[in-house]
Amino acid sequence: MARRTSILTKREKEVFNLLLKDKTTKEIASELFISEKTVRNHISNVIQKLGVKGRSQAIVELLRLEELSL
Repeated sequence: MARRTSILTKREKEVFNLLLKDKTTKEIASELFISEKTVRNHISNVIQKLGVKGRSQAIVELLRLEELSL
């Protein structure tokens, strides 16, 4: 069976997996060796892709779509 394509980039997935672990923007930036602004850009790109209002809605939607798992 063909694996379906993710709507998230590899980096967006890394960011959201860390958000799921209750990491702050600052902690995520430090862990992934990117700036806090870049972390926020990844988050806002995903929010736009999904058409949701915020990070928590994005997380709920990504879990529903099975893009993330707990």
